[in-house]
Amino acid sequence: MTSAPPKAKPTAKAGRIRIGISGWRYPPWRGVFYPDKLTQARELEYASRALPVIELNGSFYSLQTPERYARWAEDTPAGFMFTVKAPRYITHIRRLDDPLEPMANFMASGLFELGPKLGAILWQFPPGMRFDPEKFETFLALLPHTAAQAKALAKQRSSRMHGKESLEPGARQKFRHAIEVRNDSFVDPAFIDMLRKYKAALVVADTGGRWPEYEDLTADFVYVRLHGANALYESGYAEKQLDDWARRIRSWAKGSQHRGAKLMSTTSAPKRAARDVFCFFDNTAKIAAPANAQRLREKLKA
Repeated sequence: MTSAPPKAKPTAKAGRIRIGISGWRYPPWRGVFYPDKLTQARELEYASRALPVIELNGSFYSLQTPERYARWAEDTPAGFMFTVKAPRYITHIRRLDDPLEPMANFMASGLFELGPKLGAILWQFPPGMRFDPEKFETFLALLPHTAAQAKALAKQRSSRMHGKESLEPGARQKFRHAIEVRNDSFVDPAFIDMLRKYKAALVVADTGGRWPEYEDLTADFVYVRLHGANALYESGYAEKQLDDWARRIRSWAKGSQHRGAKLMSTTSAPKRAARDVFCFFDNTAKIAAPANAQRLREKLKA
């Protein structure tokens, strides 16, 4: 009697990789990424079918409205995601002073209308802002991670929001947070410990050496912003550079750190079977971002 062949070991499941662009309204893209006769009103519709995720950055400059978020969700296909850039009023103007009410206003401004299309929230801090452990811990402790926490925070919005807010998140809506810092004072293992404590991702940023570029894993997902390897916001990525980012992203999606990673902390990240990866090309001043994103997707089969 012939014995049955041994069962193959199941392949380890990698996290979901989403490669996209930061914003979608750029005149130089018309006739290059966008078809010649495509109206501006249909650019999001087109971009969201060419790429699986877009970083929404209008929210950085001013609070958006529930109606606008609902329209963006409606204009994009099932499975598509947005990440939302938090208001500069919190990060750049107030610099985390008394953050509760402005964070509540942001949470109530319409994020819940994205439902499952909300991928993560990006908190970017200015180059002149130094690491203040007490201030950052207060901020990180306020970040919601569940629908119930997000609703509780949104309910603390200011009276000026009444009548133009959205206060009911989806029952299964996730709230993930990514922190991008641009001051060398954050190059501190204590900062990494703090991010891990509050389950926030350190943004892996490629800035041509202008700002800190570290790759510590601090959450169950990885958030990458590629601003331009040579000229900030402008230069495109060559094939070898894209190959290198593909190598890193494959490791992160499998839950592990890539070989040669530049780290702040000597303490290893908690092991995970997989990590989701969001990667955005922010070299948008020229026409490189959409082409770079599409090429990296091809390399990763993502």
